[in-house]
Amino acid sequence: MGILSIDNLSVAFRTAGDEILAVKNASLELGKGEFVALVGESGSGKSVLALSILKLLPYSVAHHPSGTIIFEDQDLLKKNEPAMCNVRGNKISMIFQEPMTALNPLHTIEKQISEMLFLHKNMSKKAARERCIELLELVGLGNLTSRLDAYPHNLSGGQRQRVMIAMALANEPEILIADEPTTALDVTVQVQILDLIKDIQKKTGMTVLLITHDLNIVKRMAQRVYVMQKGKIVESGTTQELFTNASHPYTKSLLGAQAKGSAVILESNPANLLQVENLNVSFAIRKNFFGKPLKFVNAVQNAIFDVKQGETLGIVGESGSGKTTLAMAVLRLISSKGTIAFGEKRVDLMKGEALRSLRKEIQVVFQDPFASLNPRMSIFQIISEGLRAHENISYLEQDKMVCAALKDVGLDEAVRHRYPHEFSGGQRQRIAIARALILNPKLIILDEPTSALDVTVQAQVLELLKKLQEERKISYIFISHDLKVVKSISHKIIVMKEGNIVEHGRTDQIFASPANDYTRKLISASLI
Repeated sequence: MGILSIDNLSVAFRTAGDEILAVKNASLELGKGEFVALVGESGSGKSVLALSILKLLPYSVAHHPSGTIIFEDQDLLKKNEPAMCNVRGNKISMIFQEPMTALNPLHTIEKQISEMLFLHKNMSKKAARERCIELLELVGLGNLTSRLDAYPHNLSGGQRQRVMIAMALANEPEILIADEPTTALDVTVQVQILDLIKDIQKKTGMTVLLITHDLNIVKRMAQRVYVMQKGKIVESGTTQELFTNASHPYTKSLLGAQAKGSAVILESNPANLLQVENLNVSFAIRKNFFGKPLKFVNAVQNAIFDVKQGETLGIVGESGSGKTTLAMAVLRLISSKGTIAFGEKRVDLMKGEALRSLRKEIQVVFQDPFASLNPRMSIFQIISEGLRAHENISYLEQDKMVCAALKDVGLDEAVRHRYPHEFSGGQRQRIAIARALILNPKLIILDEPTSALDVTVQAQVLELLKKLQEERKISYIFISHDLKVVKSISHKIIVMKEGNIVEHGRTDQIFASPANDYTRKLISASLI
C-alpha cells in the first residue's frame, strides 16, 4: 500500500430531482516520493477526485455513494471537520489552478503564507516572518522578501503561482496536489514552475499528484499516469508504457490530439492584404493634476510586418510582450502611430463611417469564448449581430445565413435558439468563429483562441480553421504563447518581446534555426 490509497470512490451531486455521478468507482494509489499524473479533459472528474481527498466538495449537495480514501491507515472520508483541518495544508496541500482567485485579494503575501504557520505550527509572528522569507527564497522569489506587504494584484501570474506553492509547502506536507498549476502561464514560466515543483519534490521526498490535460507536461514530469474519462479511470501505468503502448481508445485519442501538421498550402504569388509599417503604441502611466500625460510606456515599438491573402501570421511571445496590443491597433480599437494599409486602404487614416464599414472585412475571435459571448443573447442573435450592423436584410435571410455559418463550423442549425451557457468551451469557440465568418471577412484576428480548450477540442478547432482558410482564402493573424499550436497553422511568425519584434520569418526557418536567444528560449520551453 502507498502513502495514499483511493479505492472504488464515487462522487455524486444532487440536483433538482436528479443525481449526477461525477466520479464513478475510481481507484488510485500514490507511493511515497512518487510523481503521479492524473490526466483527462475538462469535465472528466479530475478536480472532483482531488478535492475529495481534502473533503473540499460542497457537501450540502455532494456525497460519496461508495469508496474509501486511506491516509495514515485512516479513511479521510470518515474524519470530521476539525480532524480534516489538521490534514489540510499540514499533511496534504493543494495548489489551485487560478492563483488570482485562490489568493485573497485583501491580504498581503506575508499574511497569507503566515496563516498556515499560525494555524498548524503555532509560530510567533517573528518566526513566521522568517519562515515566509525562507519559503519565498525556496520558490525563487528572493526579490519579494523585501515586499512582504505586497498584494496579489501587485504580482505577475508566475509570481502568484509561486506564492501559492510557497503556501502549499509552508508545513512540509507529505503530499502535494497540483491542479493544473501552469494552465494560465507562459511557456517559459510553465517550465520554471514545473522544474521548481520537481526540484522541491526531490529535496523533500514528498509525493506529488499533478492534475493536467497537457500530455507534454506528463511526459516530462510524471513517473506514473492515471487517465480519466467521464468520471472513470480508464487506464493507468508508467509514463513510458502509456506513451509507447496505450491500450484504451480514449488515451490514444489524447495522444493523437496534440497540435501537429503544418499550414495550408498557399497559392503562388498571393496578393498583399495587410501592410503594417513603423507601428507604435504607447500608454500614459503617469498624469499631472490636469490629466496631462507625463510618463509613457511603449507597448509596441516600430512594428513592421505584412499578411498576404490566404496566409496565417503567427504572433508569439510571453504575456506583456505586446501581442494583443499590436492586434488591437490593427483593428483600430486602440490609438497608434504608423502606417496600417489594408489592400489599397489606409486604415490608420480612417474615421467614422469608413472605419465602421471596414469592420466587416476584419473580424476578431477572442481568447475566452464564454466572456466574449453575451449570456443574455441567443446564438442566433449573437451570430447575426454583425449582419444587423452592416447589412440591410430580412429576418429570413439572416436566419438562412446563420444556419449556413453554423454548418460551416460543424454545429447543427437547431442550436441557434439556445444560449451560450448550454454549450461546452469548444462549441462556444465554434460559435465565436461563426460570428466572425458570417460577414465573409478577408482577415480574422484570433487572440489565443485555443488556450482555454482541451487538447482534443484544440485540435478540432485548428483543423476547422485550416479547412475554412483553404475553402475561403481567409487570412489569419494567430496570437498565441503555445508554439506547438502556432507551428501547426502559421506560414510565418513574428516573435515579440517587451513591445519589440525581435525575430520574424517563415515558420519552418524559425523552428529549424532561430536567430534570437529569446526565440530559442521560447522553443526550448515549449517542450516540442
